[in-house]
Amino acid sequence: MTSASLDLAVIGGSGLYQFPGLENTCRHVLDTPYGAPSGAIVCGDFAGKRVAFLARHGENHSLPPHRVNYRANIWVLHQLGAQQVVGVNAVGGIRAELGPRSLVLPDQLIDYTYDRLTSFCDMEGVEVEHIDFSEPYSASLRQALLAAAQRIELPLIDGGCYGVTQGPRLETRAEIARMQREGCDLVGMTGMPEAALARELKLDYACLALVANYAAGCGDEAVISIEEIFEHLKAATAEVPRLLGALLAPWGG
Repeated sequence: MTSASLDLAVIGGSGLYQFPGLENTCRHVLDTPYGAPSGAIVCGDFAGKRVAFLARHGENHSLPPHRVNYRANIWVLHQLGAQQVVGVNAVGGIRAELGPRSLVLPDQLIDYTYDRLTSFCDMEGVEVEHIDFSEPYSASLRQALLAAAQRIELPLIDGGCYGVTQGPRLETRAEIARMQREGCDLVGMTGMPEAALARELKLDYACLALVANYAAGCGDEAVISIEEIFEHLKAATAEVPRLLGALLAPWGG
């Protein structure tokens, strides 16, 4: 596997299976010591820079959250030369002001997942590393995204705690009430172990959370509609290329 110069890697979540605007693309179908990633990595030119894109759930949304090979995904992006990674995540809003179609840049997380392969350190012969994870997201990348949003006048909410659940089912009202008591502002299924794996490889990683719905018991609807979730996701996802374009070409260059 040959490393190449990449300015940014993007991991697309539910609703983002291709990256609009990528030009001069090439597809890399690669394996890793940790198995196969979610699919082909598409590299191309965007906003004058070189970008890699990987659909976390596969291009046909064939992988549920607990079956994603997070280790292979992060490893292959690192091997291709990525230093900065933006993980795009579909989430539910718990805090009242984080309603559908909001774009949020969380700064903390709580991991409620289980039975996922969470580290590169658990292979035989690999030295165990205890990473500092007190701040799970890269401060410099978060600030760059916030500045990019400000330049294009895109509302991007700064901060929030992302509670990561196992999935693929949505949560009960009682579970969301517990998460709210414990300080969660958002709920999703794919934020971990992705963020921790990126830290192990010393990658700058930030989560761009797209609010698809209010979490159970937090909105007016008695039942969460999957159709509405994807309608909200479609609207929020449309803003992603504009934001990342401003991140990569801050002065229109």
